[in-house]
Amino acid sequence: MKLNLVDIIEHHIKRALEASQDNKILLRRNELAQSFGCAPSQINYVIQTRFNVERGYITESQRGGGGYIRVIRLDTDKFKQLLPSLAGFQRGGVSQRQALDLVHWLQERKLISSREAQIMASVLDRTVLDVELPLRDRLRSRLLLAMLEAIIREG
Repeated sequence: MKLNLVDIIEHHIKRALEASQDNKILLRRNELAQSFGCAPSQINYVIQTRFNVERGYITESQRGGGGYIRVIRLDTDKFKQLLPSLAGFQRGGVSQRQALDLVHWLQERKLISSREAQIMASVLDRTVLDVELPLRDRLRSRLLLAMLEAIIREG
């Protein structure tokens, strides 16, 4: 399996997080882009799509000449604290991609089994939630939140 540049950058950042003592790293966007031979916007893309709350990360960005990106990997306790903010999904709904990213993160952190992840993913799929947008995303949000609350209660 050949990895594309986005995957390579993601793996590089994850390795740096694993080596960190406190689940935090500070990245310089331009330096990282230069080392991978890509545009800084590609680094932004990786951060936005692979290191978001749904996948168990918080990112902070400082723009400008001394700009940086701080990536923080959430631990289970922080995730539990994060649950109330996930309720914000309920307002606008959750896309299938956001939901699957969160399910993937839960499985990666061993908060759910592979079987549970498959069940959750199938329930949250657009073909199962056979209603029009934006109702479908709101329904998906409510289902996801109910599952998250059950995971946290039982975990």
